[in-house]
Amino acid sequence: MTESNIRGRFAPTPSGRIHLGNIFCSLLAWLHAKSANGRIVLRIEDLDSVRCPRRNADLLAHDLEWLGLYWDEGAYCGTDSDEFFQSRRSAIYEKYFHKLEQLQLVYPCFCSRAELHAAEAPHLSDGRVIYGGTCRNLTAQQRQEKLQQRAPACRIRVPDSSISFCDGHYGTCSYNLLHDSGDFIIRRSDGVYAYQLAVTVDDALMGINQVVRGCDLLSSTPVQLYLYQLLELNPPAFFHIPLLTAPDGRRLAKRDKDLDLDSLRKEYDSPEPIIGYLAFLAGQLDKPEPLAAADLIKIFDAEKIPHTDIVVPAQLPKL
Repeated sequence: MTESNIRGRFAPTPSGRIHLGNIFCSLLAWLHAKSANGRIVLRIEDLDSVRCPRRNADLLAHDLEWLGLYWDEGAYCGTDSDEFFQSRRSAIYEKYFHKLEQLQLVYPCFCSRAELHAAEAPHLSDGRVIYGGTCRNLTAQQRQEKLQQRAPACRIRVPDSSISFCDGHYGTCSYNLLHDSGDFIIRRSDGVYAYQLAVTVDDALMGINQVVRGCDLLSSTPVQLYLYQLLELNPPAFFHIPLLTAPDGRRLAKRDKDLDLDSLRKEYDSPEPIIGYLAFLAGQLDKPEPLAAADLIKIFDAEKIPHTDIVVPAQLPKL
């Protein structure tokens, strides 16, 4: 089989040890690309360099290698490796930030996190608050007065219109930008460029044309498609997959050390039982059995992946 033009990516945030949910998403992203004989790029999303020290990224790369999820380009590959760390790409984001400023869509926001959560604005099920536009129409004098009190973040105006797209797993989706997303932050008050801008620019410039990620990011897709339109960049195809959840229904999290790879590697001498169990959860195997990631390439069928979130026990079964 000849190499295809598919370029997928791993884009982990090294804020802690990866857990079973991160591995699940990485495995399916890898299989989507590799089953089509495509390539995988590793990008380290360490925008917050304090929360994401380099040692965490180093460990993450070693963990992916141990799992057999090798990548073809990106971080830790060749002399341009540093170009795939978001913490090194601020000058690139600044260029595209200025493009948005020239469209007169960017404005300063002085609202604190506490003020946003206290506001009578819609709170979504994932905890996000839809911004009510408090700072959208401040006068020049009001902005100057607030500048004396705190540094602002920067938001981008969104129109009262809908964006529809076809997700590769969940089908047609439609979101109203104003009512379902609201004006969103593209640069934080500390000067760090925000995720939505960085990921949009990076996927476009790195030639990523296939993004496989958790369904918790489904609502980010219309926001990013809006940025792709404004910046005249080509968007990838999106495939959102179900999340792994704990028995109590909450999503697995690094901060809670839910089945993180440190505990899993103490339990298993090799990655095959972990990969095989995840393949079973993803509908690729009829029963859990030890299997290497490479062995799944020939049998991978994206249509077998469940559409609802998947509950995993606090301790994986012995295989």
